[in-house]
Amino acid sequence: MSERWTPKTWRNLPIQQVPEYPDAAALAAVETQLASFPPLVFAGEARKLKASLASVSEGKAFLLQGGDCAESFDEHSADNIRDFFRVFLQMALVLTFAGSSPVVKVGRIAGQFAKPRSSPTETMDGVSLPSYRGDIVNGIGFSEEARVPDPRRQLEAYRQSAATLNLLRAFATGGYANLDNAQRWMLGFVKDSPQSSRYADVAERMSDALDFMRAIGISPDTHQEVRATEFYTSHEALLLGYEQALTRVDSTTGDWYATSGHMLWVGDRTRQADHAHIEYARGIKNPLGLKCGPSMTGEGLVRLIDLLNPENEAGRLTLICRFGADKVGDHLPNLVRAVERAGRKVVWACDPMHGNTIAAGRYKTRPFERVMTEIEAFFDIHRAEGTIAGGLHLEMTGKDVTECTGGARALTADDLQDRYHTYCDPRLNAEQALEVAFLTAELVKRDRGQIERPRLDAAE
Repeated sequence: MSERWTPKTWRNLPIQQVPEYPDAAALAAVETQLASFPPLVFAGEARKLKASLASVSEGKAFLLQGGDCAESFDEHSADNIRDFFRVFLQMALVLTFAGSSPVVKVGRIAGQFAKPRSSPTETMDGVSLPSYRGDIVNGIGFSEEARVPDPRRQLEAYRQSAATLNLLRAFATGGYANLDNAQRWMLGFVKDSPQSSRYADVAERMSDALDFMRAIGISPDTHQEVRATEFYTSHEALLLGYEQALTRVDSTTGDWYATSGHMLWVGDRTRQADHAHIEYARGIKNPLGLKCGPSMTGEGLVRLIDLLNPENEAGRLTLICRFGADKVGDHLPNLVRAVERAGRKVVWACDPMHGNTIAAGRYKTRPFERVMTEIEAFFDIHRAEGTIAGGLHLEMTGKDVTECTGGARALTADDLQDRYHTYCDPRLNAEQALEVAFLTAELVKRDRGQIERPRLDAAE
């Protein structure tokens, strides 16, 4: 790799998962236009997130990262964004209050448009076409016209990200996130679920706590922390031409920042140490994520950590582990030990979705019990190793979809056809996501010494 980094040095290296645009001149024109657009996020916000993630690495907070598998242009509405944000707030509230831990909130939103694919083509009824790579690249319709990569889609992705960020900022700071509204965050279809009473109990106990706080002079009127929240955005840094166009120099520090999102991650398919995606990521100062799958070795992981975080800065790098319930015990302990021996500072997060995808007839799904099995194993391994289970990374939605089986309502494979709406991978619906939050809160509380243990009587 080049010692002197610029936003375009990645172009000199091999690259994986890149779409083949038929018109190079049109692509270059779009990237030039994007480079003239205002930033979507700001360097100061990214630094604030990095500081919060440093607290996560020390066990003083918990990372909740989640959102759509792939955002779509057709489903961009204020209601969808509101419902996602509301469920996210519910999950964060449960983790904060029941788990007794501050929560760093990072959405897979306002930029999660590109998707890596296991094959460059898809075949249906004997016809092969280029794979759908996300709305920022091509269309999901199975036709030659839809599957041609179109650079103009990057302009639409930018505009949708800007509009989404505008609404999220309004929700986060304009009063919607006020803790007084906790009872109102309950979505209609969750009210009748088995999780409703558990959430209502948490919300009631929190209301009692707020009443006490008001009695001693702490209220939404006097303390911003009660009426607003910090919310950050993230996505996979896959389409590097788009990322380069939105990479800017911070005027206060002189450092390069990606302004397409607060946190970017490198996927399991594009994390080759001598390839383009690692080269791009190592030069930006945003907090980064790195997906770690079963093919990752301890030695390879430490090498990537040193490339992405050479100063060993706390909060800079989050390792997002995606093994599968049947493989996490075989792989995660070795990686944890390698990182610990090297003395590297990282946040350990669990992605229990990607390694647990199975086929159910013509649908892909993720059994809820396998998702929770991997989460529990993740916590158990870190507890055994004396390290910190720092966070969750989930593909989820605020919509009442039927894409993952199991959960409190025990969805079956026969239920998948009812509301299977994902553009790519199956997502937890709001009710399942909330159940994950409750079960994870118990693990957080256990491992951070918050559970009250039974007292021994004098005879014992």
